[in-house]
Amino acid sequence: MRKRFLRALALWAVPIIGAILIRFLYMSNRKQFHLPSIIPQEPVVFAFWHADLLMQPYLYYQFRKVPKAKVLISEHFDGQIIARIMTFFKLGTIHGSTTRGGAKVLIQGLKSLSQGYDIGITPDGPKGPRYEVSDGIVVMAQKRQAKVIVFHCRPSRYWQLSSWDRFVIPKPFGQLDFYASEPIELEGLDMESAKALIKEKLMERAL
Repeated sequence: MRKRFLRALALWAVPIIGAILIRFLYMSNRKQFHLPSIIPQEPVVFAFWHADLLMQPYLYYQFRKVPKAKVLISEHFDGQIIARIMTFFKLGTIHGSTTRGGAKVLIQGLKSLSQGYDIGITPDGPKGPRYEVSDGIVVMAQKRQAKVIVFHCRPSRYWQLSSWDRFVIPKPFGQLDFYASEPIELEGLDMESAKALIKEKLMERAL
């Protein structure tokens, strides 16, 4: 009973605190956005490493003034907390992993793309291996002929956790440089070539 109470309390309190802290870190830093020359009007797949998740909603807002996106989030307890934080940024979520019971997640992602939602994916999430691209992002993009755009946020000052993904938390009172790649076309590429291309773009500014 006590454990259930503490989990329920965490699910209520931590997302509120987390959203406030994310906003504080964003507002207390200088910002510079580096956007692609072409921003597709049709739904796209946004990709970023799991460690680089924290500030990505703000880069997404540069693409869509009215957000319409869903982010793939783990079904684990920490994923539930992240999902609730995302609601404060007007982003939906799809719960699950493209590598663990992935058929259900892929079906939901494909349906969401057809409904006009952009999809955000951490290709090495939810539990790694770090900096390895899973098949799901390629399947989703190719089946809906959706382009992939790679996101990065590079803080001038940051903490880096000792977690599997080496999660990055920007420090206040520095600068955040946001980068988004030109749209990447995966049509006609085999699975390994497509994954290699996505990884190459993701690694360009990885910490």
